[in-house]
Amino acid sequence: MYLSAIPAGFATGAGLIMAIGAQNAFALRQGLQRNFVWLVVAICSLGDIVLILSGVAGIGRLVQAWPGLLQVLRFAGAAFLAVYGLMAAWRAIKGAEALKPADKGAGSRKKVLLTCMAFTFLNPHVYLDTMVLVGSLSTRYPGAGKSMFGFGACIASVVWFTTLTFGARFLQPVFHRPVAWRVLDAAIALFMLSLSAMLVANPIQ
Repeated sequence: MYLSAIPAGFATGAGLIMAIGAQNAFALRQGLQRNFVWLVVAICSLGDIVLILSGVAGIGRLVQAWPGLLQVLRFAGAAFLAVYGLMAAWRAIKGAEALKPADKGAGSRKKVLLTCMAFTFLNPHVYLDTMVLVGSLSTRYPGAGKSMFGFGACIASVVWFTTLTFGARFLQPVFHRPVAWRVLDAAIALFMLSLSAMLVANPIQ
């Protein structure tokens, strides 16, 4: 029973994390540029691990009890996504992105750190997915099985972000052309601005 909880947690975590999102788009771009890749993997994975373990521990009930907190995160996240989306749109229009994927220095360590943390913690849905949903599903497993379920979900996060960021290098031949960066930034801009509008238009229940 305990061992079966690990793959169940892994499948649940993977299903939630692999869905395309702002955090994944940011991680992909950093991976293509080979810019502080380990830092991005660490922040994204550790952020998920902390939230997942908090949910398994039962803290997810606090998120449900304080809906006002999610509303604050909702508007803060929407504002952040809008700004980042406009920046990506400007890069796509300007066409100044001439970096090759192997080049480094596209942003300081501090900038990457703060941006990655914002993508990780300013998304109200991440709290619902990790703390509430994963936490609730873990209660199906008694005793140590609950922890094993959470452990499986944590493994999924580490595997996904490591694969996404380091696997991005296989796309480097495509991104040797500046036009590819413009297309990527245009797609990121559209995606970020759409997410921002959705957060503003749809209250968190």
